[in-house]
Amino acid sequence: MDDDTGAAASSPAQRKAAAELIDEARASGRHLIDSLTRLWNGVVEASTMTNIDDEHDPEGATVAFERAQLRDMLTRARADLDDLDRAAERVRTGAYWICERCGGPIAPERLTARPTTRVCITCANKSTR
Repeated sequence: MDDDTGAAASSPAQRKAAAELIDEARASGRHLIDSLTRLWNGVVEASTMTNIDDEHDPEGATVAFERAQLRDMLTRARADLDDLDRAAERVRTGAYWICERCGGPIAPERLTARPTTRVCITCANKSTR
């Protein structure tokens, strides 16, 4: 895709607003990752200070579940941050407002609600059928 196509479809105000929205979401994502990492470290530290046998201790299953849940939440938060980084790059190149599937415009309301989306609502609905 030619960068000029996407850039022409957005005004400087739209680019600024999109970049600010994404930057706010990225800051929130980094904060979430920091919080989850502290929780993870606390659970790991607590489990190393005790002699928990996950298989036989009634509390062991809970600790293992907490570790797995935190691990999965961290994985998802990191993936979300990666998606936001890609969205910021699309804003920079002008591709942010263009659907990757059909080449049509993505509605500003959709981008506000889902800043990491890469497809218009029509294409998104087609993929869920």
